[in-house]
Amino acid sequence: MRFSMFISVLRPIGPIVIGISLGFTLSLLSVNWVEESCFLDGKANDDITVAQDGQLKGARKPNSISTGNDVESEEDFEPRIVPYKQVQQSAPKKLFRAKYISTELGMRERLFVGVLTSKNTINTLGVAVNRTISHHLDTVVFFTGMRNRKIPHGMFVVTHGDERLIWNMFQTIKYILEHYISEYDWFYFVQDDTYTEADRIKDLVGHLSMDRELYMGSPEEFIGGEMEGRYCYGGFGYLLSRTLLLRLQHFLENCRNDILSARPDEWLGRCIIDYANTNCVNEHEGLQYYHYELGKNSDPSKEENEQFKNALTVHPVSDPEQMYRLHKHFTEIELQRTYDEIAKLQAEIKNVSVVAFEGNRSAQWPVGINPPFEPKSRFEVLRWEYFTEEQIYSCIDDSPKCELRGIDRMDVADVIDIAMGELNKKYKPVLHLKKQQLINGYRRFDPTRGMEYTLDLQLEVVNQKGHSRSITKRVHLVRPLSRIEIIPMPYVTEATRVHIIIPLTLQDRSYVNHFLEVFASNAFETSENAILTLLFIYDPVEAQQVNQNDIFASVKAQINAYERKYPAVKIPWISVKTETPSQLKFMDIISKKHPVDTLFFLANVNTNINSEFLNRCRMNSINNWQVFFPVHFQDYNPDVAYHSQQPPATVDLVKDAGHFDRSTFEEACFYNSDYMATRTRMASDVQENEEILETLDIYDMFVKYSVLHVFRAVEPALHQQYRYQACNPRLSEDIYHRCVQSNLEGLGSRSQLAMLLFEQEQGNST
Repeated sequence: MRFSMFISVLRPIGPIVIGISLGFTLSLLSVNWVEESCFLDGKANDDITVAQDGQLKGARKPNSISTGNDVESEEDFEPRIVPYKQVQQSAPKKLFRAKYISTELGMRERLFVGVLTSKNTINTLGVAVNRTISHHLDTVVFFTGMRNRKIPHGMFVVTHGDERLIWNMFQTIKYILEHYISEYDWFYFVQDDTYTEADRIKDLVGHLSMDRELYMGSPEEFIGGEMEGRYCYGGFGYLLSRTLLLRLQHFLENCRNDILSARPDEWLGRCIIDYANTNCVNEHEGLQYYHYELGKNSDPSKEENEQFKNALTVHPVSDPEQMYRLHKHFTEIELQRTYDEIAKLQAEIKNVSVVAFEGNRSAQWPVGINPPFEPKSRFEVLRWEYFTEEQIYSCIDDSPKCELRGIDRMDVADVIDIAMGELNKKYKPVLHLKKQQLINGYRRFDPTRGMEYTLDLQLEVVNQKGHSRSITKRVHLVRPLSRIEIIPMPYVTEATRVHIIIPLTLQDRSYVNHFLEVFASNAFETSENAILTLLFIYDPVEAQQVNQNDIFASVKAQINAYERKYPAVKIPWISVKTETPSQLKFMDIISKKHPVDTLFFLANVNTNINSEFLNRCRMNSINNWQVFFPVHFQDYNPDVAYHSQQPPATVDLVKDAGHFDRSTFEEACFYNSDYMATRTRMASDVQENEEILETLDIYDMFVKYSVLHVFRAVEPALHQQYRYQACNPRLSEDIYHRCVQSNLEGLGSRSQLAMLLFEQEQGNST
């Protein structure tokens, strides 16, 4: 019993005792027993290592026993100082970075187009090809053997200097390998008697793999049929991949020396087949190279062949007129396909909108166009203009109604025509609608989506049986805004010198002193790149007395004084005798005295000119492109604007201080070459009626006779003090009316004039 009790007590701790014992046993077995030899002299061979130079290279083992001699050896050790030697760093290599990211990343443009032309056709068919494809493609280069002295404008032409066809083809391929092979993936060659549908060519290469050795076009067998393989006929154009041209590069000289052919397309085909082992194909990876052979004297508008409608190229084209007819036809085809695609997308949007949260209301009308602007306050509500077919009730001069004319009349007529066309398209063939009259018309411009129209039309409805009745139908239309695009503009610089022309008459003498003071501080003292020229205008009587009594003697004395004060400044002046001081007459004189590239700024003696405006004059006047007519800020009459108050020293651009004078066109920035070209265009009219030089000003001349952009905008930096202008009744009625209108509007604001009248009435009543 005692034994059993002992066992019961031992059983719980038994496993613990066994585990501890086993642990000790295993730890003793894992100990690495190393037998170390002890020497009486205290040295152990295993403890130290001797290097080649006799220095100690090692240390005592961690499990060795240190002796007294070891301690002494450590105490006798003296550290050795190693002198520091600076590492000579080589000059860092200059990191080359490409100018463009595309170059550094190896990105290339997709398509290069080379047009094979000749001296005889470059000015006819070559120009037609350029006009029909250049604005669709990034790079179009014309290759010719010899060229005329005059190269057509806007064309990049490469001349090889020889009329041999094979030589020209060899030089063309060589030129491309030297200049363009690293910039493009695909190279398309076409003759100038071939019409190319540029967008389809771009779409084709957009789906082709750039790493394939591809020779694609219209396959033809070689003349005689002796040689195997097929070449691409040059009349329909052909595509060459960059990979294929690179493979051909090393064998181009061999092709020139070994291959004899009378046709350049055959010569190139044999070269590609012999050295690149590639035949011409018209289909690759499911993509087809469609082409069409045009019959003699055929009319593109009457061609119903499906192959013609899908063609990438059409050949042969006999003359430029036929090229333009083809371009018009294919443009209409692409436009109709675009309309069909838009209609399909609109239908899909309507179908999807049915399952939207708001149902059909989630699809804005018209489909795919921005929703109307939603005003947040009463001041943001867009105003509708009311119009009829003859009149509009929102006029520029704030009249209650005025005649509908010009671009507004064309706009209304176009909208009514489109509305009738859409209504007939909707109700045909059941009903036929005819417009009787426009009852009401409304329009407003929404900056977020375009011009909106609401028309109430009185219509005559005719059914299939011939019965008719009159109804009124309301339609809503929108002329949507297109997408925003960047328009290329010619380069201009602010470094151009401006020649400022200031005409002066007898009435202007008292304002010259203030003008010269302001101009001297803004231009002479800042070394502004501008030349001031004063134009003295004498009438016949004043011109006869110029030696005895020169009306501009005081002004000429002031000019001499400023030239002495500013030695680097010269102020030229010109004297003109005329009965009617017309802008065109004295500009004819000034134009002949200056080079054709001169930039003129025609101004008034009351104009305050500064550098800010002169820079805008330079930027907004573009030679052979644009003329600039700024609208200056005109001060109100101080007696009206600051009635019984002291006028401020400087006038700010606020409504009670002045206004932008849109009735005057005296200031103008333009180049002399543009003025001379426009004057040449009106020469025939001047011969028939010389009075036109007095009835027109420079603004009217540029508007009526030039093809330039007339840029007219308010100019906050151009400031004029108040002055009553003496309007010359000898000038045209329109110019005289504008002068009178400018004087009236320059008196003061409506509230200021009303206050003066009110005070006057109050004074009269008392």
